[in-house]
Amino acid sequence: MQGLRGLAWLLVFQSVGELLSRGLSLPLPGPVLGLVLLLVGLRFALVREPVAECAGFLLTHLSLLFVPVGVGVMTHLALLTQYGLRILVVIALSTWIGLAVTALVLYGWPRRAPGGN
Repeated sequence: MQGLRGLAWLLVFQSVGELLSRGLSLPLPGPVLGLVLLLVGLRFALVREPVAECAGFLLTHLSLLFVPVGVGVMTHLALLTQYGLRILVVIALSTWIGLAVTALVLYGWPRRAPGGN
């Protein structure tokens, strides 16, 4: 029962994030806003305990979530053989570009002395 409450909390936060995103025409996706709201909500035991139980259940059954992906790959195997090398190159390049941008941003971020203002 506690796990279902956790799932309900997750759905509530995602729905509220969607409502805020669409209602206020924000540039952030609803699920991202929902995660930010969930982060705030996890400070309270009323939210934290059921969500922790639900998360544990979902993590133990995580491998089941890969079944649809595997079926999709098998369904579109012809496309994968035709464009697979291009897809692999694009994924590798975008990953390296993302890592490089992240490293440059973190390297250029102003550092503050410990205990300083």
